[in-house]
Amino acid sequence: MNAAFAFRIARRYLRGKGSANAVPILSRISMAAIAVGCSALLILFSVFNGFNAVIDQFYTAFYTDLRIRPAEGKTFHLTPDQWQVLRNQPGVLVAAPVLEDRMLASGTGDAMVATVRGVDERYFKVAQMQPYVRYGQEGVSETRGVATALVGIGIASKLGLSTENVFSQLHLYAPNPEAPVSGLIDPTTAFRSELLQPTGIFAIESDFDEHYILAPLATVQRLLGAGDALSQVDLKLAPGAEPAVAGNLRKAFGNQVRVETRQQQNATFYSIMAAEKWTMYLILVLVLLIASFNLVGALSMLVLEKQKDIAILQAMGAGQASIRGIFLLESLLWSSLGGLIGIVLAIGLCMGQQYFGWIKLQGGFLIDAYPVALQARDVLVVFVTALGLGLVAGWWPSWRAGRQRSGILR
Repeated sequence: MNAAFAFRIARRYLRGKGSANAVPILSRISMAAIAVGCSALLILFSVFNGFNAVIDQFYTAFYTDLRIRPAEGKTFHLTPDQWQVLRNQPGVLVAAPVLEDRMLASGTGDAMVATVRGVDERYFKVAQMQPYVRYGQEGVSETRGVATALVGIGIASKLGLSTENVFSQLHLYAPNPEAPVSGLIDPTTAFRSELLQPTGIFAIESDFDEHYILAPLATVQRLLGAGDALSQVDLKLAPGAEPAVAGNLRKAFGNQVRVETRQQQNATFYSIMAAEKWTMYLILVLVLLIASFNLVGALSMLVLEKQKDIAILQAMGAGQASIRGIFLLESLLWSSLGGLIGIVLAIGLCMGQQYFGWIKLQGGFLIDAYPVALQARDVLVVFVTALGLGLVAGWWPSWRAGRQRSGILR
């Protein structure tokens, strides 16, 4: 029996022609259960993708397209030749040097330990800070002996800093590496200090708002006595250039540095999000497996109803494998049709949520409605899952159908 003939029989059974019992009703119920499960699965995937995209967008201010860090220690030096390699690298649009360390910060309010990131004007071409500057202006500078700073809103609140008050000043303190270590410690020489004027306050997310201060690179290097040392170099790349650029830089710099993509810079966050997504997938697959019991029952009843058809097919020369193939194909048709209906329903709901924002977020989030982002890979995963359920559910009924002889089961 060829595949086309088997498909014609399975398609006839799918339409329920000639059925006088509850098989068509049970098959429709089974397809509806699979459709609802697949729809929920795709919607869940899309919501996870949406939150990933939103959070990833927020993190672009501090996690860049590509980052070069020292393989060992906190700082490293780039030679003029290495800078030339970066500038001439195809796909690299901007390379921004950064020196970062923890320092004591004080203002008119309390003092606190903050992470100070020293940057220059190139950094603001790499990192997308402008959308998150709540007060004042983007950028830092050091002109006429006065350095400016861009401060997280959490730090500004705790230290009592303001961009509108010219008397609101930020003091930074770092240990003096040149201070004598023998005898009594002189507080006046134990620390280096710098006075900065906060000209901008940003608000992104609490992890950044309550810990980060952006200051001029020269100021931070002077405070730390680091010379031209850097803690990292942040790169802005042309679209799609990340794999090639990362590979070329790893070859060019060897083991001296680590070249990290955006995902590698925040690997913990991305791994947690992926684990949550696939954990929910496994839970919903278990729910779909339970729902597939309806499919097993409907197929078993179909086998009993079609005993005469099976006997006729056997008389025409159809073997056990051919009979099993018909009912297994029937199971696949039921599950794939249910999966397609669920996918179409989910796509419609996700597009509606994306354009109209039907379901709102409560509690003062940075976005008004639940974000959704459809991905072709997720659609394929859901459809393959539906087909897998059809194979699992159809195995036992099709095996029983193949063992049938003259309308009587062995």
